[in-house]
Amino acid sequence: SQSVSQSVSQSIHVQYSSLFSQLHHYSTVTATTTTVTTATTTATKMTEEANNTTKVLEGRKLEWAENSPSALQAHKDHNGPIVRTRFPPEPNGYLHIGHAKSMNMNFSLAFEKLGVPIEHRRTIFRYDDTNPEAESEEYIDSLQRDLTWLGWEPEVTTYSSDNFQKLYEFAVVLIKKGLAYVCDMSKQEVEVQRELAMKRANARNKGLDPDEVAPIPSPDILPGRNRDTPVERNLKMFENMRLGMYEEGQYTLRLKMDFESSNPNMYDLVAYRIKYVRHPHAGDGWCMYPSYDWTHGICDSLEHIDYSICTLEFETRREPYYWILWALDLYKPKVYEMSRLNIEYTVLSKRRLIKLVDSKYVRGWDDPRMPTISGLRRRGYTKDILNSFCNDVGATRAMNVVEMEKLFQTARLNLSATSRRAMAALDPIKVVITNYAQELEKKTKQDAETKTEAETEGMNHGFTFSVQNSPTDESLGSHTVTLTDVIYIDSTDFRLQDNDMYYGLAPNKAVGLKYFGGNLVCDEVVSINEEQGKVTELKCHLDTSEDRVKPKSWITWVPKDGISCEVRVYGHLFVVPEPTDRWEEELNDKSEIVYPNAIVDPSVKEYVDAKHVSKWHSNPALQFERVGYFVVDVDTKFDSKTGQGTLVFNRTVSLKEETFKKELSAEEIAKVEARKAKNKADLEAKEAKMNISVKDLFRLAPEYQGMYSQFNEDGIPTHMADGSEVSKSAMKKLAKDQKKHEKALASWAKSKN
Repeated sequence: SQSVSQSVSQSIHVQYSSLFSQLHHYSTVTATTTTVTTATTTATKMTEEANNTTKVLEGRKLEWAENSPSALQAHKDHNGPIVRTRFPPEPNGYLHIGHAKSMNMNFSLAFEKLGVPIEHRRTIFRYDDTNPEAESEEYIDSLQRDLTWLGWEPEVTTYSSDNFQKLYEFAVVLIKKGLAYVCDMSKQEVEVQRELAMKRANARNKGLDPDEVAPIPSPDILPGRNRDTPVERNLKMFENMRLGMYEEGQYTLRLKMDFESSNPNMYDLVAYRIKYVRHPHAGDGWCMYPSYDWTHGICDSLEHIDYSICTLEFETRREPYYWILWALDLYKPKVYEMSRLNIEYTVLSKRRLIKLVDSKYVRGWDDPRMPTISGLRRRGYTKDILNSFCNDVGATRAMNVVEMEKLFQTARLNLSATSRRAMAALDPIKVVITNYAQELEKKTKQDAETKTEAETEGMNHGFTFSVQNSPTDESLGSHTVTLTDVIYIDSTDFRLQDNDMYYGLAPNKAVGLKYFGGNLVCDEVVSINEEQGKVTELKCHLDTSEDRVKPKSWITWVPKDGISCEVRVYGHLFVVPEPTDRWEEELNDKSEIVYPNAIVDPSVKEYVDAKHVSKWHSNPALQFERVGYFVVDVDTKFDSKTGQGTLVFNRTVSLKEETFKKELSAEEIAKVEARKAKNKADLEAKEAKMNISVKDLFRLAPEYQGMYSQFNEDGIPTHMADGSEVSKSAMKKLAKDQKKHEKALASWAKSKN
């Protein structure tokens, strides 16, 4: 019995090795048979029918990955008109924006590409939970919440671990077929084995003799001392692995694949390894766990997936994916690999993200600088922003790096239409208005004389203004702001040293106050923080006179009853667009700038109450006028009824793309001023010249004055200043200059009209 079993096993292996020795990793296998059988024709027709005869979402073809007619028929009977995809993240961390792209593809874009009607679309959400050491209930919970928040509704939620028993039984099937064996080779021995197999494959590909280039020192290394052991021995030892009779790392179950392949993923992959770790979902029932390669293809087949969509780094796993399903005679889904999402100034590697969190480089998985869904949500990115961004990026096989500004601009377009406005000062300067009482009295009298009782009803006094929450959407309502005798402006709106290129407030200079309608003039710098070199208090007066200076800018302000808050302004996490292997050295130490003493318009009091805040949904968002878009942070404890508790804002994105300019030196400013003065003088000279008629050009234009003494009837010079005659050729040139002046006058007159 044993000899028969070994004979069958060896026969299967010989046939299998003969087949796979002809395959190469990066080549597309095509049929060379001239006679097409009826069965093949039937299978082809069913494949086309099952996939809507479409050619999209097709990857590298493998002839032996085709389904049999019976498998296709069984799949069709199960799915009917349904087309099914799956989203299978590992619960070993939080989802990031790359997963958002994958969700968008599997829940929406793939169906759009395939032309599948909405009623026939199905997507399974599967936890690919085969590595209990890295998984936790926290991650499992976060994955479900992020999926729901993004608005995707799966057909069903499954766990790979729910199939552990079936996966075990399938492994037994392959052992019995002689296509799997229990191996005691150490990790180091396997690495040596794989390296040797790769060298021999490279030699064959170059037409060289592998026995000369990379000779096999011992069959214990290649193909390995356990590879051709009896089926009974492997069944018994695999059962002992399941019962916990061996140490961790002592044995693995490996698949008897193809050491002559050019694809190292065909070098007898590990299907099972021993791990004495409790599984967060399956519990304590198992002490050995299946590998990713063994699990995901089988689960795809069991769940009747039509399209197994992954990223391009899994392209080399196409061979083992189909090998396993071929060996088990299971239905084979189509596999399509798309480029992964790469974005400037961040990292999406799970290993690096974990290092960022564990090393305290960030506040946690939901830090607003993190590319995780939780981090982006905390920063103020809504599901509409992320889904719109993923739609714009699309899904192709082309590798590229997406500019971070593309995400920022998507956010601006969305938030501009949905965010209510408020005024805020991140780094406030106290401004005491010295003539406030007089201006208030004057304004109150004017209101009484010009406005009806209905117009003034509900107004506190003359300096209360009604402001739309959105200038483009009246449905968002309005709020009021009141100019008080003490206000706060942002430090970026004041400078001690004024110049022509600066339009903000400076000593003895006027600016407009937004919504007020008049000017604010700085009279005195009251207080400067010498240690920080910052102005902290000013004395100013209001100017509402009819002949007041027209301001070049209108600055925002916050009344004295504004709400104190902390504002966190976020920049790029890294200082380089594409972090390298030395990424920890490339972290941006200015990626978070905290303004602990900021102040915001009191009209938002109820809107920013902590009762509206949660880490699992989008929180209240505001546009701080002239500053950017901000969102209430989960650290907020503010109670609108008592006015107590911390209020924290995170900046989502600036109002426009930030361009960082160096501060100019005095010498550079002088050069700029000189250039501006020259431009001004040139413009004045041009305007003066445009007042000279064509006939008087050579008499009155500054560049010709004193050059000529006599002129003909057309105004062309005939004699020089010394009485000598002007040559005919010179007169022709002057006539051309006169013609140019005539055209310039006509063009100037047209521009003025």
